[in-house]
Amino acid sequence: MPRFAANLSMMYVEHPFLERFAAAAADGFEAVEYLFPYEWPAESLAAALKQNGLRQVLFNAPPGDFAQGERGIGCLPGREAEFRAGFDRALEYAAALACPRVHLMAGLVPAGTGREALRPTYLKNLAWAASKAEGAGIDVLIEPINTRDIPGYFLNRQDEAHAVLAEIGSPRLKVQMDLYHLQIVEGDVAAKLRAYLPTGRVGHMQIAGVPARHEPDEGEVNYPYLFDVIDELGWDGWIGCEYRPAAATSAGLGWLRRQRARA
Repeated sequence: MPRFAANLSMMYVEHPFLERFAAAAADGFEAVEYLFPYEWPAESLAAALKQNGLRQVLFNAPPGDFAQGERGIGCLPGREAEFRAGFDRALEYAAALACPRVHLMAGLVPAGTGREALRPTYLKNLAWAASKAEGAGIDVLIEPINTRDIPGYFLNRQDEAHAVLAEIGSPRLKVQMDLYHLQIVEGDVAAKLRAYLPTGRVGHMQIAGVPARHEPDEGEVNYPYLFDVIDELGWDGWIGCEYRPAAATSAGLGWLRRQRARA
C-alpha cells in the first residue's frame, strides 16, 4: 500500500496550524508535508513532529513574494542571489526537521519573455542547488504544475522535468510527480507512472481529485487503480495528500479508510 502524508497547508485547516500535526496523527497519518515552514520557528515544528510521532517528508524553499503572486524564482534572471539565500534557509529547516527533500518552485514566465530565454537561469540555479543538496544529503525536487491553477508557470509537463534532470545529471535532483497536475495537463496517468517510476527519478508524489482538487475519491481519476499500479511498480516513496477537503478533513477520509481496508 502506498504511504500517504497529510498536507497541512490544505488539510485540517479547521485547526490552528500547530494543532494540525496532532489531528493528522489521530487519523493515522505517519508523515506530513506543507508548503512553507518559515512562519514558525524550526524548533516549534520539530517539537510538533516529535510529540505526534510524525515524519516531515517535504516542504518548499522560499518562493519569492508569495503574497504578491510570485510562485518561485528559480527561472528568473537577476534573482540568483535571492534564490541561493532562500535555498540556504530551506536547508537549515530541513536539517532541523530531518526532512529529506525540498521542492524548488520554478516561477512564472514574465510577460513578453520566452521560456527558452529563462531556461539557462533555471538550469544554473538547479545545478547549484543540487550541488549544495549533495553535501546536505537531501533531494531537490522540481514539479510540473498545470497552468489552470497557476497560469504562466514555467514547468508544466513530465517530459520537460525529466529533460531538465537529464541535462543537469545530478542524482540529488528529482521530480515531484503530482497526479492532479498531470491529469489536467497530460492525462494518461497510468502510462506516465509506468514510464517514469522505474527510472528512480521520481522523488515524491501528490494526489487530489480532478477537477475540483477535493478528496481523491471525487472526480474523474480512478485512484484505487493508480495505487495498485504504484504498488505493482514497487515505488515506495511518500504520496502527499495535497487536496482541499470538501468539508471537515477527518470526515472526508473515507477514501483512505477504504484503501487501508483493501491493503
